[in-house]
Amino acid sequence: MEPLEGVANEQDQSQLAALNFKAFLLKRSTKTNLSLYDHLTRVLIKVMDERPDNAADVFEDLSLEVKRSQLQDRQSTLRPSPEPTAALTLAQQQKGLFSQGAGDEQEEGLVETPLPNLAEQSFFFEQVGVGLGREETQRIFLALKQLVDTHLLQRCRFWGKILGTEANYTVAEVEYRDGAEEEEGEAEETHEDEEKEGEAREKDEEEVVEEVDPLPKSTYKPPPTVPKEPRGSGTNKFTYFACREPGLPWVRLPDVTPAQITVARQIRKLFTGQLDAPVVSYPPFPGNEANYLRAQIARISASTQVSPLGFYHFDEEEGEEEEGGRDNFVENLNFEGISVQEMAESLSAWVHHVQHINKQGRCVWVNLAEKTEEDFEEEAEEEEKEEQPDEPEPEVGPPLLTPLSEDAEINNTPPWSIRLSSHLIPQYAVAYVRSNLWPGAHAYACGRKFENIYIGWGLKFLGEPYTPPVLPQPQQAYPSGPEITEALDPSLEEEQALKAALEEQQAAQEENEGLEAEEEEEEEEDD
Repeated sequence: MEPLEGVANEQDQSQLAALNFKAFLLKRSTKTNLSLYDHLTRVLIKVMDERPDNAADVFEDLSLEVKRSQLQDRQSTLRPSPEPTAALTLAQQQKGLFSQGAGDEQEEGLVETPLPNLAEQSFFFEQVGVGLGREETQRIFLALKQLVDTHLLQRCRFWGKILGTEANYTVAEVEYRDGAEEEEGEAEETHEDEEKEGEAREKDEEEVVEEVDPLPKSTYKPPPTVPKEPRGSGTNKFTYFACREPGLPWVRLPDVTPAQITVARQIRKLFTGQLDAPVVSYPPFPGNEANYLRAQIARISASTQVSPLGFYHFDEEEGEEEEGGRDNFVENLNFEGISVQEMAESLSAWVHHVQHINKQGRCVWVNLAEKTEEDFEEEAEEEEKEEQPDEPEPEVGPPLLTPLSEDAEINNTPPWSIRLSSHLIPQYAVAYVRSNLWPGAHAYACGRKFENIYIGWGLKFLGEPYTPPVLPQPQQAYPSGPEITEALDPSLEEEQALKAALEEQQAAQEENEGLEAEEEEEEEEDD
């Protein structure tokens, strides 16, 4: 029996060793989560299915194929794509500038276009040391072409560039053709907003009427609002578009109001480059940065847009018929130009061709004291007997085509500087004028050709440190008096004493009146 027991023990040990070895083969890898047992099983199955020649020689290759087929692509083996650079992003945005638009295939000279010859203007501005570089000028030129192709414009001009802390503004000055309606959507939105405000006011009034004990209404009447000038006249004579970079969409700037111009004169704010950014200032600015940009454009244009004397002249027929005809001018076709030497020596050879903005924030003064029919009806109902104030005197600024020599100085600083582009070759030189009150405003003139441009921060030169406006003094409290001061209720004895004193006072007054009446009767009898 002993030999049999030894054999049984050996079999048990071999089975135990086999189980241990199988357990070792079933152990999974910590890297691939695969076990050797499963891998060998798949390899042998592959050998039985394919029965390759010289299986012992290609066993390693079969093992690699099986292992590769079991791997899962949990992570991409490609490199992460690099972030696009600023130059690449700008190139993608400006790619559309180089695509042909509608009408580009037509023969040159057959169709008139409002697109300005920006290359020629850039050449003359380079002579006086002003410009943006040929590459950026070409991109702006193509951006103006896009603007002309997408809008019905009669006139288009590169107004200039205003610098900002985050981005800059490229500004175009345009004039629509007659009958072109471009802001129907905005007009409808404005009308809807007004209707909503009117409905809200009516609801508030109804709620006040329904109240049992309504609150007292204020009798304060705010000062009248200065109306803005209609499109095509005054500060809104032209329309302006702005974009952050050539190739980005043009954004039409809103019309400017007198209140915005008035506040813009009192504050100094750098532009951020975001049209929808709020303008945090004191006094509070009525609008966002798009409105502030439009107000500064109107101020700069009114002060720095100049032309050679005689290039424009007033229409005689309009000037004789209406007084307002002096606000309009036409190009003088007989103008032959002024010599460059004369324009570089005298400010009288340059004139303003944009209307002056008065203190009201308008080019044409409006009388706010004029009363409408509703005002007369209200006065008739209230029967006011107060004396009417005198009507204010109309404010009249310098007329159009006024020479630059009549401009006033600011803190002993001349408003203009005139130069000649080259004294070495004066026969081919260009005369130019530079504004000292609005640094960045330049204009050149050469024969019948002239142009204006502004490249700056949109801030006016003050000649002294800027001092922000001081906040108003806080209003005083209502003066305390006996009519509003609380008092303790009088006692019964005090009421009786006061009543007796009032009766004595009234009796004494009646006696005095009776004595006066008797004296008057005696005097009449004596007479």
